[in-house]
Amino acid sequence: MVTLIEELARSYGYIKYGPPIKGKVVLSCFDGISCGQVALDRLGIKVDKYMASEVDKYAIQVTQANYPDTLQLGDIRNVTVKEHIDILIGGPPCQDVSYAHAGKGLIEGERSSLFFEFVRVLREAKAINPDLKFLVENTRMKQEYIDIISEILGVEPVLINSSIFSAQNRVRLYWTNFNIPELPESKNIVMADILEDGSHYILSDESHFKYGRVKYMEKVMRQSKDGLYHVGTADINGHDAIKRVYHRKGKSPTLNTMGGGNREPKVYVGGTMMFRKLTPLECERLQTLPDNYSNHVSNTQRYKGIGNGWTVDVICFIMSELKQKEV
Repeated sequence: MVTLIEELARSYGYIKYGPPIKGKVVLSCFDGISCGQVALDRLGIKVDKYMASEVDKYAIQVTQANYPDTLQLGDIRNVTVKEHIDILIGGPPCQDVSYAHAGKGLIEGERSSLFFEFVRVLREAKAINPDLKFLVENTRMKQEYIDIISEILGVEPVLINSSIFSAQNRVRLYWTNFNIPELPESKNIVMADILEDGSHYILSDESHFKYGRVKYMEKVMRQSKDGLYHVGTADINGHDAIKRVYHRKGKSPTLNTMGGGNREPKVYVGGTMMFRKLTPLECERLQTLPDNYSNHVSNTQRYKGIGNGWTVDVICFIMSELKQKEV
């Protein structure tokens, strides 16, 4: 029964006719810092219940600081689906299948084999809701692993580079039953667009920059096919990849867990012989997260959580049909 107050509110446009929009029930496996929840929020999708399976206490701390109503379920091996789920998302650990790591593979690897726990959860959820929408993200890997995952999930992956939406070169595979639209034109965002002014994250002086004078560096600077401008090499310990210094007019390399030891991407400081590492806030911008989203834990844990996360605007693009259905 409609009350007089409700009728008056509707007549002035404060309440629209029709039943209220029912919110989604979401289960996010390997939730990390809840980039999927940020994407749903950015799309304006009403969520009645967001459940997260995550074991990293610092990632959970970031999530709860931003979304205190998130229901944390803990280890995926202890998760059992007993209710209607509308959306199931997850990015199983990639260490055992990634080209960047010499892991034990999809089946024998202790971490990447957790994919099969996701499959179990997916089947449980589909038994209750056959119309369930799902999304699985992972890194580039051997074709044999891609084939196994595709056969199990019943869909082929879509390869998307975050560089279309952000200043980061980040190629990932997405298996999903969302209707993904045609990829848009690149926004042509480069590191210069996301850098902070006056950053103090300086790592070097002139003696640590092997390429010498700026004029020479500009002359030999080349843009890679991925949009990165490698301008120099830092004289620091570690793998060659972490020694590379990039120009702000290009893209950032792919963020990873970083984990200290100057593993953060390094950008050349124009007009000097200096270079510095990207700040946590700049890394958030590379993942199209809100500024200072992760500013609830130490910088080391911020870098890790951001590097493990998703590029939010990519997820918004993939799930954009949800927005269209609510309009």
